[in-house]
Amino acid sequence: MSPSSGPAVVTFKAACPECRARFELAADALRLAIGGSRRTTFYSFTCPECSAPVRKPAGERIVELLTGGGVSTLRSV
Repeated sequence: MSPSSGPAVVTFKAACPECRARFELAADALRLAIGGSRRTTFYSFTCPECSAPVRKPAGERIVELLTGGGVSTLRSV
């Protein structure tokens, strides 16, 4: 038996609308904001290619995937 190398690192596929780069991001590179409406529920990250700030809407399924993958979450009332 070989020793475990620790828990698997969760990554998420993403794309930048500015430079059109496609990449994978670790959970700690993403932020999730859960608000009281669709308009105020979104995830954000900084593009690793062009450094543009990116903000995208997050529906129920995206919220489920991101929270399950350990993304830092901010809930607003």
